[in-house]
Amino acid sequence: MSTILIVEDNEKNMKLVRDILQHRGYQTIEAVTGTDGVRLAREKHPDLVLMDIQLPDIDGIEALRQIRAEASLDNVPVVAVSASVMPDEQQKIVRSGFDAFVTKPIALKPFVETVDRFLKQGRSTP
Repeated sequence: MSTILIVEDNEKNMKLVRDILQHRGYQTIEAVTGTDGVRLAREKHPDLVLMDIQLPDIDGIEALRQIRAEASLDNVPVVAVSASVMPDEQQKIVRSGFDAFVTKPIALKPFVETVDRFLKQGRSTP
């Protein structure tokens, strides 16, 4: 069973993502701050990280930088999940090293396809 770390500070968004993933048979770990997300990634070595960008302490881009600094987490895909819909914001997020970008509100089918693709293929996905 795959384990997915969800880093999300909005309770409703967290519940939605958790419910979708658990319904599909995935185990979830949850963090509400970037710092906790980094700590849990280091401790639990999840198969995938879903990272909000706007977080109460460090933002998702800084959390990603800290995760990528850990050699043991090199192969873990990190997907940005954000309500930032401006194209320049999305480009900045993708350029910062995320493996993919999912917009909020979450569209179920593309979200599930993205999660499944990264769990099957890992970070080497083009």
